[in-house]
Amino acid sequence: MTVPWKSAAADLTIDRSRAVPLTQQIAAGLRSAIVEGRLRPGARLPSWLDMAAQLGVSRGTVKAAYETLIDEMLVFSAGAAGTRVADRPAPRPVAVRTVEIASPLQDAERGFGLRPLPFQIGVPAQDAFPAKLWARLRTRAVRANAIAPVTAPDPRGTAELRAQIAAQLAITRGIRCLPEQVILTSGYRGGLGLALITLGMTRRRAWVEDPGCPATRKALRLAGVDAVPVPVDARGLRVDWAVRTAPDAAIAIVTSGLQGPGGAALSTERHAALLAWAEREGRWIVEHDQASELLLDGRAPPAIAANDPGGRVIHIGSFDMTISGALGLGYLVAPIALAAQFAEVAAHLNPAPNPATQLALADFLGDGHFLRHMRHMKMLYRERRALLAQSLGDTVVFDEAAGLAAIMPLPAGTDDVALAAQAPALGIAPAPLSVWSADPGNARPGLLLGFTNLREPVAAKACEALARLIASATVSTLPARAA
Repeated sequence: MTVPWKSAAADLTIDRSRAVPLTQQIAAGLRSAIVEGRLRPGARLPSWLDMAAQLGVSRGTVKAAYETLIDEMLVFSAGAAGTRVADRPAPRPVAVRTVEIASPLQDAERGFGLRPLPFQIGVPAQDAFPAKLWARLRTRAVRANAIAPVTAPDPRGTAELRAQIAAQLAITRGIRCLPEQVILTSGYRGGLGLALITLGMTRRRAWVEDPGCPATRKALRLAGVDAVPVPVDARGLRVDWAVRTAPDAAIAIVTSGLQGPGGAALSTERHAALLAWAEREGRWIVEHDQASELLLDGRAPPAIAANDPGGRVIHIGSFDMTISGALGLGYLVAPIALAAQFAEVAAHLNPAPNPATQLALADFLGDGHFLRHMRHMKMLYRERRALLAQSLGDTVVFDEAAGLAAIMPLPAGTDDVALAAQAPALGIAPAPLSVWSADPGNARPGLLLGFTNLREPVAAKACEALARLIASATVSTLPARAA
């Protein structure tokens, strides 16, 4: 059916003062008229020449706009019959939005894509990132990826990066593994999810550190795993307590380095006890290696996977703190007997992301930039830790195992969660201490103060804001915690 052209129905205008190219303006105007039903199916659009004359543009500009709409299957070329509007289902009325959909991680993140604030934990120093070097490596990797064969990528990750990670782990963590055991993930949480699925942990029980990472407890709950909080003392996870209390646990999730918020590293004796339990009972250990390369005092504790003759340890690491969380990359080292099974699950449910970023990261590791960057970051973080200690004195507590944060204890009864929620309005972002406990209501209140982004020019202002925040935190003005 031929439907005559109605220029008024299209309501097509262009604005040369806008930065938007004329081709895009024409295509957008016609697109809106078609989608909203003002241009009916079968309507014939003016020829390139006629439309160009109406709008005062070149014929090539109109042609490009029409071709854009043809690619989107909104119009089609009918040869001598001209360009016509394609048949489309009748537009549905737009439903009124009556509910707000909550963003994820609201209890853990103040927002996404925001500039890190002083005292924020879990982010590396933004001003120390080797941006120019990374941009050069990334550009080279994007070009290489663009001309690579158009075949399915390896779901475990690029062979180059897996080989570099295996070599790096042998140097820094004493872990001897094959590149085929390494699987690239989107980070720690991606690796944990892969491990829970592959090992079939739904409706099973898991030992977790208490205090320990709140994101791990939440992840287990969402995965249908029953988390059993196990106390942490000066020597790490209480393996003896866990065996007595939850002998039926199928898995233990342990932080091997920089255990937060202030627990000690797992001792050699606890290492042995944990491995003995796993081998004796046929259980599994998930080792979260949280940036052990950045331990500021002494050497990092040995990795559990470095002494795992029975193949019971799944080692998970990421580059969030050592390079940048924006990379969205981590890795999992599977026991050799389960490497094929982990790879199969990854291939179908969780394939490795960002091939171009993987290639850039492989060069970053292989050319020695990573180790040089780690040396620089450790020196920088020692300076910033000293700056924080000088600024706040005895009001904060530093712990070697806590690594890149200090603890500011608060008076009993203080609601540290409410206090931390007020902090961004003052330009700072400390984290509440109590949420690291499995029972926050009975935990000691306090604030975790990250110092990775505490630079000299902003330190004084940030500490003044922190002082004002603490001064407002009286037990009478904040909800009291349970006794």
